[in-house]
Amino acid sequence: MTLPKIRFSRQSRFEVPKREFTIDTDDQKVEVEGHTHKNVALKYLMKRRRSLLMTKDPDKVESLYYNLPQRLKVMGKHKTHSYAINWEKEGSTDFQGSRFVFVLQENNNV
Repeated sequence: MTLPKIRFSRQSRFEVPKREFTIDTDDQKVEVEGHTHKNVALKYLMKRRRSLLMTKDPDKVESLYYNLPQRLKVMGKHKTHSYAINWEKEGSTDFQGSRFVFVLQENNNV
């Protein structure tokens, strides 16, 4: 039986080791590291959102927006979590007025 690695830092707090995940967007597969399935998905989607926010060319922004993933699978070694993503160009509910807001909903059918 192997125990998980625990690393101690200067503040003598322990860090949980990151695990390897694969993100499948139907168009591409990306290898990433993280702690949980949902956190990995959020970090990936925030990077996609940030690229939209930093792009100045309106035509490129439209192209990037229509190529955003609507479904996402995060595959670990033993489990796969599937998420549905609802993108909005401008937030209308919780984050009213924010640009390129998304809502992440976990699908239980996988």
